[in-house]
Amino acid sequence: MNDDAPTIESPLHAEHVALGATLVPFAGWSMPLRYSSDLAEHQAVRSAAGLFDLSHMGELHLDGPGAGAALDHALVGNLTALAVGRARYTMIVAEDGGIIDDLIVYRLGDESYLVVANASNVAVVAQELAARSDGFDAVLTDRSLDTALIAVQGPAAAEIVVGLTDPAAADAVRELKYYASTSATVGGVAALVARTGYTGEDGFELFVPAAEAPGLWRTILAAGQPHGLVPAGLAARDSLRLEAGMPLYGNELDRTTAPHDAGLGRVVKLDKPGPFVGREALASRAHATPSRVLVGLVGSGRRAARHGYPVVTSTADDAPVIGSVTSGAPSPTLGVPVAMAYVSPEVSAPDTELAVDIRGRREPVRVVALPFYRRSH
Repeated sequence: MNDDAPTIESPLHAEHVALGATLVPFAGWSMPLRYSSDLAEHQAVRSAAGLFDLSHMGELHLDGPGAGAALDHALVGNLTALAVGRARYTMIVAEDGGIIDDLIVYRLGDESYLVVANASNVAVVAQELAARSDGFDAVLTDRSLDTALIAVQGPAAAEIVVGLTDPAAADAVRELKYYASTSATVGGVAALVARTGYTGEDGFELFVPAAEAPGLWRTILAAGQPHGLVPAGLAARDSLRLEAGMPLYGNELDRTTAPHDAGLGRVVKLDKPGPFVGREALASRAHATPSRVLVGLVGSGRRAARHGYPVVTSTADDAPVIGSVTSGAPSPTLGVPVAMAYVSPEVSAPDTELAVDIRGRREPVRVVALPFYRRSH
């Protein structure tokens, strides 16, 4: 994006400035890249807890008797089958099956849904949902700028968040299942508490009114400090999600990619009642051999591949290009370079030896199953 473009300040902007964060433009927002060091923030999330500002994400509410049917028509998932209080990872695609955005949908009531979109795609997702809801008895409301999203991620997250929760709701938050949500008062602030995240760790995401966010942020920081919680920025968030093998829109997912290409065909519910946008294109892809496959790559050297680097069949100078890296970085947890890449299906099997062209030098890599990291606690 253009670094000179106007940016939106998070409701927590003053908190980030006070903490000395390095702020960068991101998807139209000014957001913290880091507060101390990328490595320290990454390791704190793996060993204790990290506090993230995710207020740049979009919150789109769809309410009304026809809200579920409208989402079934608009998205690839079966949202009318989602129980109240549960959440689901899904996607909105174009007629040709290309991914417009990946989403998390929360069912807040019988006729009430919350759709969380990536910051860079909020406008287009809102526009598509509005158009695709036409004719259904449902009302779409964009509350992105009125809502702050604060995430507490890491093995100590539950102890920290439950400890701040009103006693009447503490058991409900403690026992909350993964991909579920409940209403609770946390740190004196009424919140929608979701047990979701993007780091590979246990954790919570707290949707709160924007005006209430700074006070809650400071409360969580103070309560979490004895547990090892630190504020964590976008850099740590990206390395954590890479280790967890989670796709990032703009890297692993885009308009040229169908869910099946990314190994996410399971989110496409072709057997749900009624037609939906993109169904015909996705049905034709369901049993076809993909032209490319998303894989994990582990390097043996010290140099890390980055987005766009070519994947080749070997370290030989004349080895042909058979893919492209979508995300890559040194893995703080594993101590080796890791990457995700799209490659030809015939070289996608685990343990296949390949190479990545890193600025003219071909470094050996090995294909592995995703994710690179899976928590054991």
